[in-house]
Amino acid sequence: MPALVACLALTACAAVPTAPPPDRRAAIETLPPMKVFAEMPTPNATRPNGQIARDFIDLAFQMESGRPVPLMTRFEQPVTVRVTGPAPARLGPDLAALLHRLRHEAEIDIRRADGPSADITIEVVPRATLQSLVPQAACFVAPRVTGWDEYRRARRSQQVDWTALTRRDRVAIFLPGDVSPQEVRDCLHEELAQALGPLNDLYRLPDSIFNDDNFHTVLTGFDMLILRAYYAPELHNGMTRAEVAARLPDVLARLNPGGQRPAGPPPAPTPRAWIDAIETALGPGTPPARRRAAAEAAVQIALREGWSDNRTAFALFALGRLTLPVDGETALAAFLRAGQIYAAEPATRIQAAHVAMHLAAFSLSTGQAEAALQIANHNLAPAMRAQNAALLASLLMIKAEALEDLGRASEARAVRLDSLGWARYGFGPDSEVRVRLREIAALSPKGRT
Repeated sequence: MPALVACLALTACAAVPTAPPPDRRAAIETLPPMKVFAEMPTPNATRPNGQIARDFIDLAFQMESGRPVPLMTRFEQPVTVRVTGPAPARLGPDLAALLHRLRHEAEIDIRRADGPSADITIEVVPRATLQSLVPQAACFVAPRVTGWDEYRRARRSQQVDWTALTRRDRVAIFLPGDVSPQEVRDCLHEELAQALGPLNDLYRLPDSIFNDDNFHTVLTGFDMLILRAYYAPELHNGMTRAEVAARLPDVLARLNPGGQRPAGPPPAPTPRAWIDAIETALGPGTPPARRRAAAEAAVQIALREGWSDNRTAFALFALGRLTLPVDGETALAAFLRAGQIYAAEPATRIQAAHVAMHLAAFSLSTGQAEAALQIANHNLAPAMRAQNAALLASLLMIKAEALEDLGRASEARAVRLDSLGWARYGFGPDSEVRVRLREIAALSPKGRT
């Protein structure tokens, strides 16, 4: 169990083990080329239109803080996007792929601009600079500004208050350039979606990037349907919540005829106390003991509410991650229960894969190589479909170690090389890739001897 403590991060290990890797995992002199995801079909939204309509209204007419948004606002098409600052190499191709999807899946007329101005400005800044103003943000979006300096001057004024808008004309996205290619891409997807459409996140959504659990990191079929409806001709700037709600059923019937079936009862609301507990548990700068207590509080709130959905599973997942260094049995029980909830729904397969990565690591660390291999194999496809290279690389590294422990050395070498190509996209610098490789190698009992 102690070696498993290294695997606390969502998609990879975090602490460098003291034991060096064994000879069979000697450092690879030259890493293979970075792997990137090819274009793949996006599954359609699967939930009934009545549910999607409720989600649309809650996403569009409320901020994450809970403040109401009085009027619907959007860009008048076409929309132009420009990039400023020291953009990393993968930003251009990943942005082009995202804009292509927005044009074809959300039917938004959006293109990259060549000139000095655009409707949406994506400015690349160092992560330390970004978090000097917004410490808890990996990236963020602001209205009525065109760059970092303008945002710094206006950040405490009504100029950047989303609830004061009547239409959108200028929006700036700020993201770090000194992070992994996957982190940059994830920021592009989340912040561009909010620049164009809804500003809220809902923890109840199992199939969306509009959810602060961060399991979905690229826009899903549900997200594209929301954006497509957001720019439907039946809707326009200045509409109230009631006006949009009245027109939305016809919009969704036209855009998503397969969703025309009974919606069932509305979901139970998410209490602010549960959100606060989750944010305390997973936010930066909080002592470990307080974070663990907050995660336990989130689990207890979920149980009192009688939830059996992804919110309960997420609270359990957070509890598992945070208790692993001090109470392995509690952590394992939390992971197992979270995995059961996630595995019960097709919409939460990527969430189940994140939990499975921890269970595979546990199996590897306790000498159960065959179990680790089976868990990893079962969850590679969901990680690939979700285009999560960090999770995919972690599962492949665990698979390689399991194969080594089972005496299948040649297969292990091939899988390990495969993992490194994805790790370069998911984790970034070669040094970071090598750290992850060593950490997972040290999980194996044979690797620790």
